[in-house]
Amino acid sequence: MTDSETTSENRPALTKPEQLFPLVRQFSYRLTKLLILLPLTPNHVTALSLLSGLAAAWFFAQGTYQNAIIGGALFVLGYTFDNCDGEIARLKNMSSEFGAKFDDVVDWLVDSVFFTALGYGTWMATDHVIWFWCGIAATTGATIDYVVDLFYYAKKSIGENAETREEQAVVQKKPENLTDWLILIFHKFSRADFCMIVFVLAVFDILWLLLPAAAIGAQAYWITDLFNRSRGWRI
Repeated sequence: MTDSETTSENRPALTKPEQLFPLVRQFSYRLTKLLILLPLTPNHVTALSLLSGLAAAWFFAQGTYQNAIIGGALFVLGYTFDNCDGEIARLKNMSSEFGAKFDDVVDWLVDSVFFTALGYGTWMATDHVIWFWCGIAATTGATIDYVVDLFYYAKKSIGENAETREEQAVVQKKPENLTDWLILIFHKFSRADFCMIVFVLAVFDILWLLLPAAAIGAQAYWITDLFNRSRGWRI
């Protein structure tokens, strides 16, 4: 096999990642090669991503080290499935508007439930309710960003050919200065391999560090997202 592999003569090639990062792409590439052999649709894979994410949140909410490790592993699995659904859609030529919207909802729901569950679990472990409110703040920021996405998607779709939000997420304007580059790096780093950050912090039993960082960072995320969109380009 070369850098790209074809599962069938009539299917597009599955391209092997040429760069190490994002790490989750390394996992999804290998998992997709297995999933493509099964009678699964992209929406089935998205549903697996949802179930993995919700299961991870349940373990995080228990507030113990052992459960955090299990939750971290399930969180990585959920992110991997989330990468696989798009690859399956392309390989099986099964992309759809519903599938794109379903994927968006799942992404928002998993991230939102994760922060709330982590905040609750840390509250239970430390008996300090401030951690729970940090989780709620992060969830609120993630929800605001999702609403911003929906607003600009609806606005762009009016009077135009229908595009999925995934298609609209292509960079329409390259960074021109340091501020643009910092925003780009912030978005890419905090999104693509976020699950790996969660797992590593869980292993070192310092997952609580995410809560104050996310309570502030989630607000910075939707603010910079809104800033980008108002300028006519999207990361």
